[in-house]
Amino acid sequence: TMIVPFPPGGQADLAARPIAAAMERTLGRPVVVTNRGGAGGAVGNRAAAQSAPDGYTLLMTLSSLAVLPEADRLFGRTPAYEVSQLAPIGRVLADPTLLAVRAEAPWRTLDALIADARTRPGAIPYGSSGTYGTLHVAMEMFAHSAGIRLLHVPFQGAGPAVSAILAGTVQALASAPGVLLPHVREGKLRVLANWGAERIASFPETPTFRELGHPSVEFYIWAGLVAPAGVPAPIMARLREALRAACADPAVVRAFETAGSPVAHLDAPEFAEFVARDSARLIAAVRAIGRVE
Repeated sequence: TMIVPFPPGGQADLAARPIAAAMERTLGRPVVVTNRGGAGGAVGNRAAAQSAPDGYTLLMTLSSLAVLPEADRLFGRTPAYEVSQLAPIGRVLADPTLLAVRAEAPWRTLDALIADARTRPGAIPYGSSGTYGTLHVAMEMFAHSAGIRLLHVPFQGAGPAVSAILAGTVQALASAPGVLLPHVREGKLRVLANWGAERIASFPETPTFRELGHPSVEFYIWAGLVAPAGVPAPIMARLREALRAACADPAVVRAFETAGSPVAHLDAPEFAEFVARDSARLIAAVRAIGRVE
């Protein structure tokens, strides 16, 4: 079972389904994707963390993995899980987040959105995948840097949040390129800024927040496969090899590239180092932002 801690339609789901199909071919066993959304990803993350360490339960998680326990501590709650309860298998994707607005919205630049938000504090609604989830933290990093206040509308995952912006329930959204690209091509959404350090191939005309005067605003939605801590080493080695083969599988490469999210595989040791660096930066950002309802 490969748990996706969000509903269908978001970055974790986009990563999980092609990877699961490819791993199934390598392992010779069914790999079933199960969506277990809730609490910005914490419900599914906790379910995986508490599973038996036998290699039969995996988790395709996102960059909010380390943020959610820190947010619980910020509010004086016992964390639903700890990162130490999970062991890395490998990274799959690592996309910079993009800021999208409805095509009918009046803002054609980031500065226009900021100027409007300053005249109407808390009036412009944006959607997220849940409080202190990936999309929420990205938007609050931006709002904190710009000195504005937006109206946070949390959903159970990126899929429902995208549906909400398409329906006009919210006016803005942070999400991954692969999630946004089809709707931008259809003329339903417009992208204003890129949270990455550099512009990306699928949105070459979209400037980075750094370019637009916000040097501290940087955020990536990475997706990676983990297992409960304590899985025996021989089983972890087999899972790592199956994921490595899946990331090189032509069907997976094609699916990810078509979605505008190229494969960004890292094996377990490098993935663990990457998560440690990224998590430290995001935890610092969450502490700087403080308690946000």
